[in-house]
Amino acid sequence: MRPEALAAASRTLHPGDVACVNNGARLATLLGSCVSIVLADPARSVGAMCHFVHASGSAGGTSTMRPTARAAEALAAMSAALRARGVEPLRCDAWVYGGGNMFPGLAPDEAHVGETNARWALQQLDRLGIRIMDADVGGRVYRKVQWAVGVGDPVVRSVRV
Repeated sequence: MRPEALAAASRTLHPGDVACVNNGARLATLLGSCVSIVLADPARSVGAMCHFVHASGSAGGTSTMRPTARAAEALAAMSAALRARGVEPLRCDAWVYGGGNMFPGLAPDEAHVGETNARWALQQLDRLGIRIMDADVGGRVYRKVQWAVGVGDPVVRSVRV
């Protein structure tokens, strides 16, 4: 494959990013307290991934973050992108990763932003009836997520804080 074709087929998501790609494309992200939801049609011909920062909306004032840095907006953007490709998000399989406690000395394990983010993702997908294939959330770790759409499940590697 030509280098420019490989670059076009790979995408690294940063906070607030949402991507929807076809079979063969590669998606990756690095997570701390942020959460990534991955959705794919059962045939794995189309996949979407988000990297959200906050489970709740802004606390008021002006924010420099993209709207899709917030969980609900990221999931809505993923759903719209999947529908634009003819895939119904409610029939997709889901994977959820991230939500680590990046500052364990400052926040107990049950009261930190990562835990709130992970809980939102799991509860929202459950509420929508979307089947969760795997979830690796919480703890005191960073996670690197990589996925080649159409080739198995996402691969997650953890590094302790």
